[in-house]
Amino acid sequence: MTEVWNRRLRGSGLLGRLPISVVLLMLLAMLVLSSLVAVGLGPVSIPPGEVTSIVGAHLAGRNAPGPSDFIVWDLRVPRVLQGVFVGAGLAVAGLLTQAMVRNPLGEPFVLGLTSGAGVGAVLVLTSLGAGVAGLLTLPLAAFGGAVVTALVVFAFSRAQGRIQPGRLVMTGIAIGQLLAGVISFLLLRTHDVNAQQQILFWILGSLAGAQWPLALTCSAVVLVLVLVSAAGAGRLNLLVLGDEGAASLGLDAARVRTVLLGVVALLTGTVVAVSGSIGFIGLIVPNLTRLLVGADHRRALPVTAVLGALLIVWADTAARLVLAPTELPIGILTAAIGVPLFLVILRRGAAGAVGLS
Repeated sequence: MTEVWNRRLRGSGLLGRLPISVVLLMLLAMLVLSSLVAVGLGPVSIPPGEVTSIVGAHLAGRNAPGPSDFIVWDLRVPRVLQGVFVGAGLAVAGLLTQAMVRNPLGEPFVLGLTSGAGVGAVLVLTSLGAGVAGLLTLPLAAFGGAVVTALVVFAFSRAQGRIQPGRLVMTGIAIGQLLAGVISFLLLRTHDVNAQQQILFWILGSLAGAQWPLALTCSAVVLVLVLVSAAGAGRLNLLVLGDEGAASLGLDAARVRTVLLGVVALLTGTVVAVSGSIGFIGLIVPNLTRLLVGADHRRALPVTAVLGALLIVWADTAARLVLAPTELPIGILTAAIGVPLFLVILRRGAAGAVGLS
């Protein structure tokens, strides 16, 4: 599997003839347009032109006249903004995990980080109750759960002073399964019906609780971590060659994996803290990116971030509209989109791109 992926590292992908700047400009234009459309869609439909004028007015420091101002600026814009960075964070975390474990099937769930964040949030909901958990209590608990889980996985995956990819995956899976059992136990033990409903909805992921403070915090943290990851993208190319290959080129693979584990934990903790557990983004988006622009992380990482943002924006929009006025958990939509898309990629001969042939 690794040999195939190494060969694909030298490939260019379907859009390989285009400069990466052109690809990014096209994707960013699609993201901006999608965000404007997504803000306008809902029980109250608002044209993109009006959305643009309202957002422009607020950016200029004044309120926009009309009843749509509150809907656009206070409800939908923070939700879409949060969705953009949640998608980017999940996708980049998946790409970094795959490089770290040298396996294109890796994602933060495999390392148990998603389950760790879930335990932190569920502990708050079951101990304090859904009505007591404040704006920051739940996100902080989820973030703390992911970080603590990362430290545990790090401690158990070290052998001879180094993090071993195989031990990292096996430790993460084991810890993740244990924590999933803890979540189920806590859910069964609580008698707070509101907490039970919130836990179930949170486990499947949702952007319904988006507010400006959370959206801005999530955006800032994810942006910094993605930029830091992009600055070190060249090292990721060496890391997937294996420890011996990386060492021959002057890279300390063990140290890089330690740093990557910390970055992935911070990304996962931040994203899950504000959106709950949203599956399949960290798996499908990096593999789709490699199909489009190749496996060179200097090209793949920024494209992965934008593709992840696009997917979440439209998945969240569909979650709001499919059964309106009832809202679906976004995790159901990402699974419904991700599974067929993954199978289509495999069916059309892209198995080499995802490292499965």
